[in-house]
Amino acid sequence: MSSLDAVLARIDADLDASLDRLFELLRIPSISTDSAYAADSRRAAQWVAENLRGIGFDDASPRETGGHPAVVGHAPKPGKPHVLFYGHYDVQPVDPLSEWHVPPFEPRLITAEDGRRMIVARGACDDKGQLMTFVEACRAWKAVTGSLPIGITMLIEGAEESGSQFLPEFLEANRDDLGADVALVCDTGMWDPETPSINVSLRGMCYEEIVIRCADRDLHSGVFGGAAANPVRVLARIIADLHDADGRITLPGFYEGVHETPTQILDQWRALGLTEEAFLGIVGLKHSIGEKGRMLIEQIQSRPTCDVNGIWGGYAGEGTKTVIAGEAGAKISFRLVGDQDPAKVSQAFEAFVKARVPADCSVTFIHHKGSKAIQLPYDMPALTQARSALTDEWGKAPVMIGSGGSIPIVGDFKRTLGLDSLLIGFGLDDDRVHSPNEKYDLTSFHKGTRSWARVLAALAS
Repeated sequence: MSSLDAVLARIDADLDASLDRLFELLRIPSISTDSAYAADSRRAAQWVAENLRGIGFDDASPRETGGHPAVVGHAPKPGKPHVLFYGHYDVQPVDPLSEWHVPPFEPRLITAEDGRRMIVARGACDDKGQLMTFVEACRAWKAVTGSLPIGITMLIEGAEESGSQFLPEFLEANRDDLGADVALVCDTGMWDPETPSINVSLRGMCYEEIVIRCADRDLHSGVFGGAAANPVRVLARIIADLHDADGRITLPGFYEGVHETPTQILDQWRALGLTEEAFLGIVGLKHSIGEKGRMLIEQIQSRPTCDVNGIWGGYAGEGTKTVIAGEAGAKISFRLVGDQDPAKVSQAFEAFVKARVPADCSVTFIHHKGSKAIQLPYDMPALTQARSALTDEWGKAPVMIGSGGSIPIVGDFKRTLGLDSLLIGFGLDDDRVHSPNEKYDLTSFHKGTRSWARVLAALAS
């Protein structure tokens, strides 16, 4: 029996004990966004550090960050690759509590109507269950072989759910202590319950606010209507002009740095058969309004977007009030891909808006911090090794997909530490993350642990 086979057998035999350890962590209400739970967050950090010390991370300890502590531990392996594993022990608030079928911090293993066994608790998936798949894989390697197959640095933070406050500064201050060849992140999901996935890209962000001011007060529309500039109308024109009839974004130079997805990856995505009915039907829609000529999966993963996230102006109360507003505003976000520069997009947006504001009106801009997109090289050796390992465990090749959202810490790993990140997770779309009755399938936990054991072996080879 090979070392890997022995490790996998140990994971299978130790599943009940692994669940007991996970349940211990799930019972700690480490809600990072509520100061009333600050002591519990610190207790969770101590629990994680103690567990890591038990599997070879001898120096594992909570480190001060200015907020909730981050747990850092090292297990070097001279002559082998070294990875930085990232996860978080903090969880979302549980509100509304009345909608929980079981107390959120009293984890239960239940059987669903379809026969699936599921761990139900706040943090079951996001991210305690996910990070413990990696910890338990390391535990099995240590138990069977006496050591880990590669060098590993653990970075388990306690404020991801509150925006990873202070973590970018922590990375900068501890660059030498967090050096590695690649980062591993377990905070994502599977394509479906039988198909693993590796996130190879994350969209970036450019977020803008604008306020259009025309008259110096709200005006009587019967007296001034037809003559006075209406900021709601000006704003509506600006928003309408942001897209053309084919769904493309019209900012000059916007598509600079947008790269085409390789044909072989598009073929993989096409074979997944994602339909508008399946994707949009669950939210009460039927038809995509994205770029014409692009697959739905491209529209939500690998193409840039522009969306109005909020709009206001004029009277919105009950009944009627015939006024022309003095001002109107909107919040607008751009999801970026490839090498798009958020600063350049912001500049192009400002010029675009100014060109459409009448001479006797004004516009105020509020520019929020942007982030660049992340794209892994498709031929990256660690990606190839991880893909092979997941194929061995699940019996089918993982889908290499992009995330339509943004995970800022992954960008910080790249900018501050120079690390690409492999995003491998085992969550499912129905895990109710951030909602009452959050769950994590037992299969996700068990095979997720086995998957990480295989990935570690593959990275060591």
